[in-house]
Amino acid sequence: MSGVVPKISLGDLSQFRVAIISASWHEQICADLIAGARRALLEAKIDPEPVIFVPGSFELPLAAQLALDNGFDAAVVLGVVLRGETPHFDYVCQGVTQGVMQVSLTRSKPIGFGVLTVDTVDQAIARSGASGSKEDKGFDSTVAALELLRVKRDLPVLRKS
Repeated sequence: MSGVVPKISLGDLSQFRVAIISASWHEQICADLIAGARRALLEAKIDPEPVIFVPGSFELPLAAQLALDNGFDAAVVLGVVLRGETPHFDYVCQGVTQGVMQVSLTRSKPIGFGVLTVDTVDQAIARSGASGSKEDKGFDSTVAALELLRVKRDLPVLRKS
């Protein structure tokens, strides 16, 4: 998704706990994604917890599941998958995407998807929230998860007649 990000006013969501989970590959890019995620949490008055690090992006879905099953209300997964010369890129991207969606739907808890799936390091930097970048996917993916927390909290309870 690219283009102009919608402006969402988060308000006070301080009653929620949100796990930030990051892959360890591409350390500087992930650090920039984490900084964006933390800014979004602070804007929503949520105290950022220590970041949970996993070896790579493929491990993000299980780490999110563990965090959600251990009391977190939402998670944000961050990582970089860089296209190489083999189909590995396709398998990792598909596995991470489907795994994150499965965990979110089976737990009925939001997961912000901040995994950059790119052809080049320059493309990742341009989306990482680094100084001069055109996008901040760490911030954006966290806002998406927080907005779903707000929707879940504010959803009217339907009663059977």
